Amino acid sequence: MGDKARIAVMVSGGGTNLQAIIDAQRSGLIEKGDVVLVISNREDAYAIQRAKDAGIENYIVTKKECGGQEGFEARVRELIDSHDIDLIVLAGFLTILSMDFVNYYDHK
Repeated sequence: MGDKARIAVMVSGGGTNLQAIIDAQRSGLIEKGDVVLVISNREDAYAIQRAKDAGIENYIVTKKECGGQEGFEARVRELIDSHDIDLIVLAGFLTILSMDFVNYYDHK
């Protein structure tokens, strides 16, 4: 990990928790982390607009487009791993993740 932890935020809805994190980062309250990735499981999540407004890379990944839970988790893992993420925040993320997924990111 470099000077700051690279943070991924996973969201499903309006993104008020995401906005609070962005605001805390901008104000200096969060000194040791940068949100570098936002992933939503819903196409209509306003949180994606919040990420865009903040200049944060963002993706929408749905189970439907990925053919189910396994494909969904594989795509999310691909995104997280390709962005060298140190910390994952589930901020109003309304999808159950498998134990395999959670264990893969033990302590993140």
